[in-house]
Amino acid sequence: MASADTLINAFTTLLVTVDPPGLAPLFIGLTAGMNRSERKQVALRGSLIAFFILAAFALFGASVLGVLGISIGAFRIAGGLLLFWIAFEMVFERRQDRKEKTTEVAITKDHIRNIAVFPLALPLIAGPGAISATILLAGSLQTTLDRAQLIGVIAVNLALVFAALAISDRLDRMLGATGRAILTRLLGVILAALAAQFVVDGAKAALTLS
Repeated sequence: MASADTLINAFTTLLVTVDPPGLAPLFIGLTAGMNRSERKQVALRGSLIAFFILAAFALFGASVLGVLGISIGAFRIAGGLLLFWIAFEMVFERRQDRKEKTTEVAITKDHIRNIAVFPLALPLIAGPGAISATILLAGSLQTTLDRAQLIGVIAVNLALVFAALAISDRLDRMLGATGRAILTRLLGVILAALAAQFVVDGAKAALTLS
């Protein structure tokens, strides 16, 4: 059974990577012209799809790495570096700009009824960072009970995402541009520290194997 510290670390890593408050203004842009009921339907569908994607990676991601001959230590280093890059983008507000461009492209190319799948579930919620973080966390949680707890952590995070999207208009007004900028930078610094820890743990594992 995973320790409380491990579960808290998993929860924090996923929460910062997914960034529910940062999704709120993008969701408003994606669902322009919809009423509140339609927005909730899109938010629920997108959150559920993202949950199943991350749960699948939590269960089978490590097995896929094994088939490819990639050690969990090597993936921790690579995943940590990827998460560090995402943290860098968050601190310097490049990630939000990139997500906004993804949103604009999706509106022009995809019908409104499909936005729950793309770009909401993929890549805005279950993006490369969240998927990498999930596989990294699953690598340190080996037993069936541990994986079940990780899926529970994913479910809690996606429930928070749904809540943030459901009240996105109010959340966006409450935070404002300044509040979003401060929160994004703070979360970016936290994610950078978590990413550095993944790299350190990966290096230790790789050196032990060698």
